[in-house]
Amino acid sequence: MTELYDFDTAIDRRGTWCIQWDGVADRFGVDGLLPFTISDMDFATAPEVLAALRDRLDHGVFGYTTWQQDDFRSAVAHWYATRYGTEIDTGQLVYGPSVLNQLSQLLQMWTGQGDGVVVHTPTYDGFRKAITGLGRELRGVPVGDEEALVRELARPDAKVLVLCSPHNPTGRVWTAAELTRMAELAERYGVAVVSDEIHADFVHEGYVHVPWTRVAGEGRWALITSGSKAFNFPALTGSYGLIGAPADRAEFLRRMETAEGLASPAVLSLTAHIAAYREGGPWLDAVRAYVAGNLGHVAERLSADLPELGWEPPQAGYLAWIDLRAAGVDDAELQRVLVERERVAIMGGAVYGAPGFVRLNVGCPRAKVERGVEALIRAVKAVTSSPSGV
Repeated sequence: MTELYDFDTAIDRRGTWCIQWDGVADRFGVDGLLPFTISDMDFATAPEVLAALRDRLDHGVFGYTTWQQDDFRSAVAHWYATRYGTEIDTGQLVYGPSVLNQLSQLLQMWTGQGDGVVVHTPTYDGFRKAITGLGRELRGVPVGDEEALVRELARPDAKVLVLCSPHNPTGRVWTAAELTRMAELAERYGVAVVSDEIHADFVHEGYVHVPWTRVAGEGRWALITSGSKAFNFPALTGSYGLIGAPADRAEFLRRMETAEGLASPAVLSLTAHIAAYREGGPWLDAVRAYVAGNLGHVAERLSADLPELGWEPPQAGYLAWIDLRAAGVDDAELQRVLVERERVAIMGGAVYGAPGFVRLNVGCPRAKVERGVEALIRAVKAVTSSPSGV
């Protein structure tokens, strides 16, 4: 399948206002680094999406637009039916400019100042910013620690569980049994669930994503997602969600259309979503297989040069979450060597509340992955063989 598409040829993204390439100095303090950072890919989106966008551009008129039309709703339903074997109620659909914007609106609907919001740790930094920025209290529970999850959900002021499914940054795919248990606990303790499923389309072979709609009980819940992650068009903006309770759905739409003034979505985002969900499946299968090969290369190199890490590829996504604690790495020194000597930008785990880890984005041509993993190996060896990395 991958032979039908060219993922090896690098596309120069510099000078395109790209956060990963042009904005690297904002986070690392130095320009010109080879970046493996923010979670978008260096690949052009699916040819079918590009063709649909060109057709829409050729129309030439870009007036106010509605997402509440059958082309969009049926495309989403088609995707869930064909990808996940799940029938969704398109009457539950809502729309927003981004997944994090949707999360912010839901937190404002379902929580008040100082209320507890439960998340799994390590935690995507966007969640941390949204929760604490609204004056809510972020309460972390380690991935897989059910005892801690029960303890935090049972607290009287715990109002929302923000679930990342699959989990970012670890790439964990929750099983149906795990999700069912979370739904039961949330309902028992009266905690609403917001399930961010933007990484769902990138689940790797051998694992199965279960949409929250399949396990949701009678409690409050929302599933929020977008095709932008899998098909690599976040710059077009646009996301959608499913909200269970009619009253909550109506309140969400009221906020978006009145308080937020976001009644008209970006038409190119709608166009891209429809094309991706109707025609983009083969491209997605191919890019996911290519990324799986990238992750396999990372595993091979780390096994050969840093076997003490015992690293294995994630179950989903194109983000290699690498635990370096067994190597005894000093985070600050590692970052110094990566930036100053290796000239690469790799996200440190402290960003996600997990010192001792790094997050390496491998959604890129294989040659770039090779440069990144070799730089990481050299840097780890440098800082563990000499306190100053020299």
